[in-house]
Parts: sequence; C-alpha cells; structure tokens
Amino acid sequence: MVRSYVLVLGVTSMIAGCRGVIGEGDELQPPGTIFQCDPSVVPPELPLRRLSERQYRNSIRDLIPLLSAADAPTIQTEIASAFAAYPVDSRSGPDEEFGGLRRLDQSLYQETANGAYSVGQAVAKALLKPKGGKRTRLTSAAGACATDTATANDGACLEAFIRSFGGRVLRRPLTADDVAFYTSIAGTTIEPEDYGDVVAVLLSAPRFLYFVEEGQEGTNVSPVPLTAYELASRLSYQFWQTLPDDELRAAAEDGSLLDDSVYTAQVDRLAADPRAADGIRELFGDWLEPTFLGPLEANIGTPDFDAFRGNLTPTPELREHMVEELARMGQYYALETEASFSDFFRSDRSFAETEDLAAIYQTPVWSSGEPPKFTDPGREGILSRAAITATGFVTTRPIMKGVFARKVILCDPIGEPPADVMDVVGTLPTVGVTSRGFAESISQVRADCAGCHKKIINPLGFPSENYDGLGRARTTEAVYSPAGELLANAPIDTTSIPYVRNDGSPEDESTMVTSVAELDQVLLASTKPQACFARRYFRFTFGRVEDKTHRDDCALSEMYSALVDGKSMTSVVRMIALRSEFRTRTLQ
Repeated sequence: MVRSYVLVLGVTSMIAGCRGVIGEGDELQPPGTIFQCDPSVVPPELPLRRLSERQYRNSIRDLIPLLSAADAPTIQTEIASAFAAYPVDSRSGPDEEFGGLRRLDQSLYQETANGAYSVGQAVAKALLKPKGGKRTRLTSAAGACATDTATANDGACLEAFIRSFGGRVLRRPLTADDVAFYTSIAGTTIEPEDYGDVVAVLLSAPRFLYFVEEGQEGTNVSPVPLTAYELASRLSYQFWQTLPDDELRAAAEDGSLLDDSVYTAQVDRLAADPRAADGIRELFGDWLEPTFLGPLEANIGTPDFDAFRGNLTPTPELREHMVEELARMGQYYALETEASFSDFFRSDRSFAETEDLAAIYQTPVWSSGEPPKFTDPGREGILSRAAITATGFVTTRPIMKGVFARKVILCDPIGEPPADVMDVVGTLPTVGVTSRGFAESISQVRADCAGCHKKIINPLGFPSENYDGLGRARTTEAVYSPAGELLANAPIDTTSIPYVRNDGSPEDESTMVTSVAELDQVLLASTKPQACFARRYFRFTFGRVEDKTHRDDCALSEMYSALVDGKSMTSVVRMIALRSEFRTRTLQ
C-alpha cells in the first residue's frame, strides 16, 4: 500500500532529534552571536587537500588539448572507459545527508589511486596511438624531435616536454630535481614510448592530485603568504574547478599576481567568466539536493498513485530536472545578476529548463534571459520548489520538509530518533488520513518525540502543504484508498508557529505563518539562513568544516554581514578570495 510505504520511509529516513544533543555537528546559536571575529586569531592549519572528482576530471579534460589540440575530442572518447573507473566523491560534513558537500570528501581510496593510474595510462596510450602510420599526436605534444630518427636531440627534446607539459600538470615550474626524476623514467636510450610513461607518471603524481602548498620561502610570518603559482592554482580551482589558463599562469610567472590590484582584477575576471558556473552549480546542487527524494516514477502502476497523478507521468529524469533547477537557480543569482541573498531566497522565478518541470510549475520552459515568474502567487523561494515538496507518493512528507529546512537552510543540528522508532508506525491508522494529520499523530504518540517535533521539525514543513507529492500546487488534499478510490478532498492547513530562533523568546513563541512566503520572511529576519550559507560557502572554498573555536569567524562574519546587509551574491562569492585567509596558509 503506497500510503503505508511512504509513511514508513518518512519515519526511517528522518532525523527526528528526540534523543539527540543540540550542539553536535553544526552549532545552534542565537542571531547576533553567530560569529565572533577576533582579527588577532590565526586560522587553523589547512589540511592537504586533494582535487575533487570534478576538479580532477576538468583538469584532465583541459590537459589533453596541450598534447594534441586537433585530436582532443577523440582522445576524450578513447579514455572514457578509464574515466568511468574513477570514484565519485561522497558527501561529507557535519551531516552528510543534509547539506553535505562532495568537496569535503578528502578520503583517499585504493580506487582513487587506481583510477588516476588507469586514466594516466589511457592518456599515454592515446598519445602514442599512430594516425596514418605516424605518431602525429606525439609530434604535436613534444615536437618533431620526439618522432624523428635523429638521436642527438633526444635528451633535450624529452626535457623540454617535461618542463612544458609537466609545468602545466604540476601547476608550477619544475625544479632541476623534478626534471631529473622524470627524465630518469626513460633511461639512457629514449624511445617514443618513454613519453607515454612520463605522461602516465605525471598524471599520477601527488603534486597533481593534491594541492601541495609550501608558501613563499624566507617568510618568517604565520600564516605564510602563498607563492604566485600556488595562488593562481587556488583561484582557478575556486572559480573554474580546473587548472589556471594562460593569462593567470602568466601573472604567476612574472609575479604580478602578488600585486593587490592585479590579484583583484584576476578575481573579478575569473568570477565573471562563464566557466565559474561549474563550481557554483556544484555548491548549490550539493547543498540543496534533498537526498531523501527518491525516484518519482517508482509507484506508477499502483492504483492510488495512478489516480493521484492523473495525466502526469513522471519519468526517471524528472527528479534530476527538479534538483538541477536548484543548482541553476543558484547559478543565476550568484553569477548572472546583482541580486541579494534575499532575492535568491525568496525568488518567485521558475528555472525549469525542461518541459516536464515547467508543466508542474505551469510556466514556460526557460533557457536564457529573465526567468519567468510563477503563475502561482504563493510559490516562493527554495522551500516551495518541486525538488523539496515532491515525494513520488500520494502523500507529502511534512516531517522531512521540516528536517530539511532546519538542517539545510538554518544549519541547526537535530539528533537521532529513538532506536525503536519503527514500532510507532504500526500503531497508527494510515488510510483516510491527511499527510499533516499523520505527521502530527506520529509525532505525539510518544512523549520523548513530541517536544522535538512540535517545535524543531514539523512547523517548518507544514507551510508548504499546499503542494502535493509531485510538487504541484493544490487547494485541497486528495485522500485515496489503496484501490485508488477518492475518499475525500480534505482542506489544507498551512498554518504553523515555526520557532525559527528556538530560543524561547516571546516573539519566536507567538509568530504565526500561513504560507511559505510568510515563513521565508521569518527565516530571513532571523538571519540564520544567511549564516548557514556563509558556512556552506566557507566549507566549499577551503575543503573543511569551519573551526569550532571561532578561529575562522572573521571570514565567516564578513560574508554573513554582507548577506544580511543585502549586498549582491556576486560580490559575496568574490569576497572570500579577497581575504587574507585565501592568500595565505598556516603551516606547522
């Protein structure tokens, strides 16, 4: 029975918080005391970070044209199977399921090392592949000296290739020791195959797979300023998720990147470039994706779901399109307009780029220009998006929506539910009950759950109950029997006291909302969403969670203040790269 299944799923997947301890993971702090900036405090040491999966793939993609620009698309096809073996990063963070970022996954698996080695070998094989009986790709990569019959120039030819291509792979000029190491791979007699071996080793090198930052030599201060090449690498991977382009590399080579005005100009250039969209989409996609949302087509063929869905037939791609809209929405507001965080958070624009999602929103398909407004005047902001409200079932999940809002939007922690939570499900009726009615019943059946659900979770999920299990606007809730018989069109109740601050203040205890739009106003007034976004972007930038002893609070405080003051999101995403923490490294 669909209704029983979705309720069981909602209970088992929610983080109910009945027995948890506030303060685990993210911190619950009242507005005004969220960040405590002390300029004299030195930020903690930055861990040795590896390239994320996205950064690794982009880097390989952009290195291949340096070997053979003409055959780059063909080589990409030839190495596709090796790429497929490279592992996907997992979500990490204080809460991996809600708001976790793949950028925080610094685990090194054997599959990671094997994957990088396999890709390196595949690129090497592609480099040496004959074309028309000649190794034209190798000639393109290293010059005619690599494939001619002369031997006197072999050593100089290989060394020049190592310095040129190796410098791009390792993102800095090679030292004499570097050159000696990579030339030793060939031995005394240099053959064309040796170039392939060198390429394979370079693409498996720790200095390629990791951000190895040693700082400027002879500097007796802490944190240590980064070198121009290290700074170029940080900038490029921050905004483009790939290695520096020629202009940025040139600014590193002549040292001008260390000049404040040149550096600021490069930050502006990289952030304004279309390539910046890749990273921003990753940030918003990881942060806002509702991991509890399963396939929307799974229950097609079930009588009550078929009666409920009507002429809408969800496809396997519909969930992806819903989640993609959140990433595209973030890209638009963070890069393509001068809008504020409030404009983003309360957006009444549709970013549906496919017909299936546009049909749910009843808006035109959007591709460019100004996004169309929702025809539904109540549809506003993140919490009314189909990705958040949809379930793929006849019923909605107000509990999960509440957990999402509390943990993902507010960065408030919620503890684990009781171990025997499933025992609750079997004691309650399911047929003929509205989604809100069941959520209220299941939350009150046990005293050790009631308090947490009443104030922490449920009230944040109820205001969006005017959207059904496929994200469509509704004025009543259609209640079906398992056989698909319509039992009732029940009234929708979207009222709640959201307890956003959860600090016991009279205002927080009495503020009533009746819609997502009103909830958004209360959320923004608390400034907790702004603080939460500052945390997410900090983690995305530095590949680690912010220090719990407030040593990162100056960087967080500046972003938070800018977001609260209504400065453009485009300026905020540049802001962190202009701070000293981004341009230095604390070393032990």
